[in-house]
Amino acid sequence: MSTDNKASSKKLLELWGDNALHQAADYLSPNYVNHQMPDARDGTSDLSLEEWKGLVSDFHQGFSDVKMEVLHQVAEGDYVCSRWRMTAHNTGPFRGYQATGKTTSWTGVHTDHYEGGTLVESWVDWDKYGWLEGLGLVG
Repeated sequence: MSTDNKASSKKLLELWGDNALHQAADYLSPNYVNHQMPDARDGTSDLSLEEWKGLVSDFHQGFSDVKMEVLHQVAEGDYVCSRWRMTAHNTGPFRGYQATGKTTSWTGVHTDHYEGGTLVESWVDWDKYGWLEGLGLVG
């Protein structure tokens, strides 16, 4: 089961990067929760499935040439941890940040929890400072 879950987690991250979450329905519980620590604003968020899809859509409105690369994965039981790197070109505003015209790259970690092969919850920790630094907004 953990091998299938690893493949599902990798596919979902790739769909995120491709802005193709409409293809993800078979992987996700309708009660899916995505915990963002930190979120793109200035706090943490617990996003429902629809709110998470909105975040991804908003991101792709502000960024182009998005590349999601899964670097490492570890699975145990119903949990999969994926370390990833994302690179994207900032072409429009995103969640309160104005477009910078810069390309940025940052890393993060998703810990996914599956029940019966369906993703029910994710905890996301990502390098917000590196993201902001790449955009020229800090540092």
